[in-house]
Amino acid sequence: MNRRRRIYEGKAKILYEGPEPGTLIQHFKDDATAFNNKKHEIVDGKGVLNNRISEFVFNNLNAIGIPTHFIRRMNMREQLIREVEIIPLEVVVRNVAAGSIAKRLGLEEGTQLPRSIIEFYYKNDELDDPIVAEEHVTAFGWATPQELDDIMALAIRVNDFLSGLFLGVGIRLVDFKIECGRLYEGDIMRIVVADEISPDSCRLWDINTNDKMDKDRFRRDMGGMLEAYQEVAKRLGILNENDRPMGTGPTLVQ
Repeated sequence: MNRRRRIYEGKAKILYEGPEPGTLIQHFKDDATAFNNKKHEIVDGKGVLNNRISEFVFNNLNAIGIPTHFIRRMNMREQLIREVEIIPLEVVVRNVAAGSIAKRLGLEEGTQLPRSIIEFYYKNDELDDPIVAEEHVTAFGWATPQELDDIMALAIRVNDFLSGLFLGVGIRLVDFKIECGRLYEGDIMRIVVADEISPDSCRLWDINTNDKMDKDRFRRDMGGMLEAYQEVAKRLGILNENDRPMGTGPTLVQ
């Protein structure tokens, strides 16, 4: 991949130019970050697991007609994706009170919300990704009202699918984050799901024990992050019980 031009590097992924016009290669790193990179470690094998889990989810979304940027997995760490114009919003769908909404509203973590709630956060690390209202999104031109409707419709459909998928393997989908982008095909533009869907971007709890199986294990210094991601992959049928563990666990970044 060193011969390919690097387009962008984020906290957990690198984008390279793709083999065909309109495509990119998305590389999953082993970096684990929290609190907008204030906490940072290398977790050997995390990128491989997130690549495989995200591939599984995006393949299923494509199969049921939910448009995404995903084309195919290329190797253990890389995916071929369509180039999209990312809308600068993190779209968070919440089913259960956890994380920031529990703190903001004084809710007990684990409380089932009256209905699924969609929140928008402006993607800006310097501002710590502040929560914004639909009025902000349209007033500042980050997305049009129609695009916002399309994003919300996609978020609801993804939530319905993921909730059933994880429930079927004994996992409670507490909340998740997606990003969306504009995909241009000739004169046609449509909104698609982009980025990744993995334990890095979802809160996943064991349905019986409420054990956390997501990045909260890293955020809260609980340990066992890699093992939790492996368990998610095993339950989804991506890893076999006999597969050798990937990675050696976290390494502190100096």
